[in-house]
Amino acid sequence: MKPSLEEGLFAGLDISTQSCKLVVIDTKSESVVFVDSVNYDEDLPEYNTQNGVVQGLAPGVSESDPQMWVGAAHMTFARLEASEIPPEKIRCLSVSGQQHGLVALDDEGNLTRLRSKLWNDFSTVEECEILTKRVGGKEVMIQEVGNSQRTGYTARKIFHMYRHERKIYQKSTTFFLVHNYINWFLTGGKEGGVRVMEPGDASGIALWNPKTGKWSSKVIETIDPGLRDKFPPIKPADESIGIISKELVEKYGFSPDCIVDAGSGDNMYGAIGTGNVRPGIVSVSLGTSGTTFSFMEVPFSDPSGEIASYCDSTGHYLPLLCVSNLANGYNQILSQYELTHETFNQIIQKTKPGNSGRLLIPWYSGERTPDLPQASPVYFGFGLKDFTKEILCRAVLEGHVLNLYDGFRRMQLSPDEIRLTGGLSQSEAWCQMIADVFEAESVPVEGEGAALGAALHAAWVWLKENGQARPIQDVIAPFIVLDEKRRRRPLKENVKTYRIMKQLFYALSLRLRGQKGEDPFSLRIDLSSLANRFK
Repeated sequence: MKPSLEEGLFAGLDISTQSCKLVVIDTKSESVVFVDSVNYDEDLPEYNTQNGVVQGLAPGVSESDPQMWVGAAHMTFARLEASEIPPEKIRCLSVSGQQHGLVALDDEGNLTRLRSKLWNDFSTVEECEILTKRVGGKEVMIQEVGNSQRTGYTARKIFHMYRHERKIYQKSTTFFLVHNYINWFLTGGKEGGVRVMEPGDASGIALWNPKTGKWSSKVIETIDPGLRDKFPPIKPADESIGIISKELVEKYGFSPDCIVDAGSGDNMYGAIGTGNVRPGIVSVSLGTSGTTFSFMEVPFSDPSGEIASYCDSTGHYLPLLCVSNLANGYNQILSQYELTHETFNQIIQKTKPGNSGRLLIPWYSGERTPDLPQASPVYFGFGLKDFTKEILCRAVLEGHVLNLYDGFRRMQLSPDEIRLTGGLSQSEAWCQMIADVFEAESVPVEGEGAALGAALHAAWVWLKENGQARPIQDVIAPFIVLDEKRRRRPLKENVKTYRIMKQLFYALSLRLRGQKGEDPFSLRIDLSSLANRFK
């Protein structure tokens, strides 16, 4: 569909771990008019990545070359120029970026470190421990920055550079997050690119407090008193930061009046792309990792530090849970038994909720929530003859969803609706399991995720700055498409079973972490009794 040119177009660019996606929307026709994606592994093989990560590095190290992201952006812009969609009609562009990645520049705009440490780099556990100890413990850390120090956050990457790469640290004059670096490139790069941050992504650094809106001098000085000067200013998320560069105007035909808005992290824009901009909606992303987040009007702080305390990109707040293990167990069992999504669903239909008390703790590759980088999986309640395809399929499905819920319970929310994104949201078994365990209706959201959220944010900002301000709910509503065919409601009999399963999972998790809790063996007997009652 060709756009309504008189209205103008808006673009969202998502720089994720594995790919780069460009989405262009037309607000007059209320349609997505262009989508393009670049897979780093396949389309940019010269960077030697697998799943977007440079190969051949030490165990636990996850890094990428920031120039790869710029190259991917160039590739999507070239494809846009070759399409029927005129780049000169794009009025505003916004960037979504994978959170927590560290990009370091010198005064002239050169990369001082040629690779960026990513969110899933687990090589700096020691830095987290040292920072927390020096500042006075976890409680003090949470008071200072609203979060504990986790291996994913940016603070420990900076501290690791300070400890082990001091010359690079000293040469660095600007520390960026991924989307800030792309903003700098879009607005001119070495030729006057804008160096700025915004609250959403900045709240995941774990040096800036989302509740107070201030940097923590105490934690910063624990690393280096001069560190504060290496961060650019933090500006509001709902404003533009500059105009697109002359180079991109000349090369791809963008309008010289095209503005670039503040951008944000992929989770903040994932919220917008699922319509999560009011209380009562919870978004669940079912991908390689699993995330759960919800709009809040007041700051959220988890005393344990396991739920991330973030700002969103609308001037509000976005507490977020992330588990490292989600699709990995599911994908492995599909591969092992040569199953499709459909045949997996058929197997699940033949098995009973609760799995007769057999439970999987799916910590296959360490776990982020709870914070157990060295964790391993646990199979509980399995007899000698229980490792069958059917029982394992049910265990994998229940284990992963229960693991996700076990972190979510700390948010103390009673959602009206769970909105699902990610590849697993296309599975009916996963949709029903989410509904039963979370005790709320679940429905997949169609569309382009964080990239769509970025484009919608661009439209919202441009309208506000051009005398046409509207509530963000009104801007995004026409673009949020729910897959009603896959909507699932909690089943009463399943809910009864999963309430005990949730207790069992929590009890086992506590025991594995050396903490007191209910007796898991007694809870397993309760499950068996309930299963017999429903025979």
